[in-house]
Amino acid sequence: MRIHHLNCISTCPIGGALMDGQTVGLRGRLTCHCLLLETDSGLVLVDTGLGLLDVAMARRRLSRFFLFLLRPELRAEMTAHRQIQRLGFRPEDVRHIVLTHLDFDHAGGLDDFPSAHVHLLAAERDAALARRTLLDRMRYRPAQWSTQPSWIAYPSNGGERWLGFEGARAVGGLKEEVLFVPLIGHTLGHAGVAVRSDGGWLLLAGDAYFYHREMDPVRPRCTPGLRFYQFMMEKDRAARLENQRRLRALRQESGHEVTLVCSHDVVEFERITGRSHAVPAGPRIVPEPAYPVGGIQSPSRA
Repeated sequence: MRIHHLNCISTCPIGGALMDGQTVGLRGRLTCHCLLLETDSGLVLVDTGLGLLDVAMARRRLSRFFLFLLRPELRAEMTAHRQIQRLGFRPEDVRHIVLTHLDFDHAGGLDDFPSAHVHLLAAERDAALARRTLLDRMRYRPAQWSTQPSWIAYPSNGGERWLGFEGARAVGGLKEEVLFVPLIGHTLGHAGVAVRSDGGWLLLAGDAYFYHREMDPVRPRCTPGLRFYQFMMEKDRAARLENQRRLRALRQESGHEVTLVCSHDVVEFERITGRSHAVPAGPRIVPEPAYPVGGIQSPSRA
């Protein structure tokens, strides 16, 4: 198992250091940390970030509220599709996509991989399809779901116990190398994805937490902006806070057995990759410019 770390389009939320703890200015910086796995079953993508169609047609595909609040940095070179190509693979060789959840910034690249099987928890699928609240209608974007016929849903209950977490289950077709670990709270079907390699387990906790210091076992803390954002987006506060507590315990008790990362923390991403979050995976090239929100690229860039 070889693991590649991809930042599939950063977002720039209003709040600067009140959001990310370090940026000077009005807008902060958050990653969208995805994984590309080389497995015996082919390429596997864990989350997709925003995709090529989001870059080209942001205003048609994404909520105006979140476009204003987060102002994603719409660079085609940072999509999973383009980074996979830069790493020397063909996007059509992505056989499986495993989703932590269906928020627009995690599922926007599904359209770029029409042949892949998409794995997610059934509770997440059901909540996304229902879109019962205004927030749900802004966070879940059906325009990103052309691959819905290939979705494979898993129950949130049952499963096995994994390092103190209940309900873990292997993703179909991937042996025991990739596991769903239910981490309900941010959404009703939110999950972490655990990946086993020669170096131990890597757990991508998705949006179970947002800021690296939330995992401090002695004095956990979060920036004011991200604390409010998590409160605004949560579907089950008690479950979210309990899962954060369990993740802190996992980090403290497992030592080097488990590497824990979330989806949106720049510090964690740069620590584990050794490169800037603004640089795509693969050979170094001159960066493409960010496109204006809703701007359509020329065919050579699409």
